[in-house]
Amino acid sequence: MSYDYDLFVIGAGSGGVRASRIAAGLGAKVAVAENLYLGGTCVNVGCVPKKLFVYASEFAEEFEAAKGFGWSVPPATFDWNILRDNKTAEIQRLNGIYESMLNNTGVTTLHGFAELVSEHSVRVDGTIYTAERILVATGGWPNKPSFEGSDYVITSNDVFSLDTLPERVLVQGGGYIAIEFAGIFNGLGCDTELCYRKELFLRGFDNEVRNFVAEEVSKKGIALSFNTDIVKITKLDSGELRVELNNGETRIVDAVFSAIGRSPKTKDLGLENVGVQTSRSGHIEINAEFQTNIPSIYAIGDVVGRKELTPVALAEGMALAKAWYSGAELQVDYSNIATAVFCQPNIGTVGLSEEEALAKSYDIDVYTSNFKPMKNTLSGVTERTFMKLIVNKSDQKMLGVHMVGPHAGETIQGIAIAIKAGATKTDFDNTIGIHPTAAEEFVTMRVPRS
Repeated sequence: MSYDYDLFVIGAGSGGVRASRIAAGLGAKVAVAENLYLGGTCVNVGCVPKKLFVYASEFAEEFEAAKGFGWSVPPATFDWNILRDNKTAEIQRLNGIYESMLNNTGVTTLHGFAELVSEHSVRVDGTIYTAERILVATGGWPNKPSFEGSDYVITSNDVFSLDTLPERVLVQGGGYIAIEFAGIFNGLGCDTELCYRKELFLRGFDNEVRNFVAEEVSKKGIALSFNTDIVKITKLDSGELRVELNNGETRIVDAVFSAIGRSPKTKDLGLENVGVQTSRSGHIEINAEFQTNIPSIYAIGDVVGRKELTPVALAEGMALAKAWYSGAELQVDYSNIATAVFCQPNIGTVGLSEEEALAKSYDIDVYTSNFKPMKNTLSGVTERTFMKLIVNKSDQKMLGVHMVGPHAGETIQGIAIAIKAGATKTDFDNTIGIHPTAAEEFVTMRVPRS
C-alpha cells in the first residue's frame, strides 16, 4: 500500500522532533504535527524558561554575598517585565531553530491539531494524511486541582507570562516543579509559602537529601507547611485571594501556584477511534518496542509515563528512528539515569537512594559529608552542601551518588558517567581530587557512616 509518509509524528516536543529528524536523515519521508509550539514543554514552558528564571532568582543572594568579598553593591532592583520579555525572546529564537532543524532535514512541519482517524491515518485541521507508521509524542499537561475556586490557580503553563510578579505566593505541591518555583518566587522577592499534603516533599528521593533540602530552603525564608493542603480559594474585591487550608487556617495572597503533578496529554487525540489502549493513569500502553496494541502506532516520552524526563524522550525517539530506518538494535537503558532538581540549593542524584538500596536487600556502606562551601566562609551565606555515597559492601560498587549544593546538576552529570561505567568506591578513592573544589569531597570520603 502507498502512504503519504513513512512516518507521521504527532507532537513536536523533544522526543517527537528527535525521532523526526533522525528518521528523515536516514531517508524516511516524515511529517510532524504540532498545534502549540515547537520544542514542546521543555523549551516553552518547562526546563529552559525555568532554568532562566532560576538564574534570575539567584542574583539577590549573590549581591548580598559580594559584600563579604569587598564589593560595595548598591541596593538592587528587579524588573519582572525585562526578565519575562527577554525569556520570551529567547524561546522564540529556539522555536525558530527547531523549525529550521526540521526543515533542513526534509521533515514536513504541520502547524495544527492532529487526531488519529485510523491505524494508518491522521487528520490535521480537516486534511487527512496517511502513514506507514504513526508515532505519538504529545507529552504531558499540568493537573489542575478540583477544590472550590481552583480556577484562580496558575500552573507552569501560565507562570512564565504573568503580567505582574505577585508579592505574596502560595505554592501547592511537593514535587520538582513546586519546590523549584518556590525558590524562584522567593529569590525574586516574593513572600513565599509552600504547602504540601504529605509529611515531606520530593517523594522518591533519598530521605537524608529531602530533609537536608527542607532545612536549607527554610533558612532562605520559604515557609514550609507540610501535612497541609488547600480546600477553597475565594477572590476578594481587592483582587487578592483568600485561601482556606485543611487545618482551618487561611492565607491572603496575590497568587496560588499549583504544581500537583502532570498527566499524559491525550485529550481529543482520537485514541478511542483506533482502539489504542491506555493505562488507568491515562498513559498510552506500549511494549518493549514502543509499539501500542495497534501495530502501526507507537508512542514515546511523557505520554507513556516511563521516565518523564526530556533526555529520556530524546533517547527514545533517536533509538526508535534508528531501529526503523538503519536496522540498529532498539535499546534504551533506563538504569542509573541522573537527574537534577533546580531548587535552591540544587539537587543532583544518580542511582539508588539509601531506602531503595535497602529495599533491594543490598548490604551497604553509606558515606556522607555536610559542610560549608568555601565561598560561604566569606559571603555570610549560611547555605551548606551535602553529599552522599551508597556503596555495595560485597564488591564496593557505587549504587548511588547524591549531592545538594551549588551546581549539583553539573557535578553529578560527570559522576553519572562513572556510575554508568560501573565505578567502585575504590575507583573514587584512587582518584586524586581537584583542590579546592566542593566536588573533591566525593573522592575523599573514607569512613562510612556508623
